[in-house]
Amino acid sequence: MSPTDDPALPGTIFDESTLLSIKDLSRMCAVDEHHIVEFVEEGVLNVINVRSEWHFSGDALRRARLAVRLQRDLELNLPGVALAVELIEELAQLRRELGASRR
Repeated sequence: MSPTDDPALPGTIFDESTLLSIKDLSRMCAVDEHHIVEFVEEGVLNVINVRSEWHFSGDALRRARLAVRLQRDLELNLPGVALAVELIEELAQLRRELGASRR
């Protein structure tokens, strides 16, 4: 297969400054908006209010997708998802700090 035959995967890069609406986030996570509301109520996602509408940072997409996978694959309830997401992120932060201190 030549480099021109290699199909590229379409995608978009989201950074922390990206704002997503609740519709965008629910569509990108393949869940209904009520599911996103439940994540907010449980503390999994943080809302950014813009003109009285809910918006989410680009990082919320990663967190929401992780939460959806935890619910689907491990059948965790919402409090379990919230705890697992926090622990996974804390572990990642500790690993980054450890890696930085070893350099």
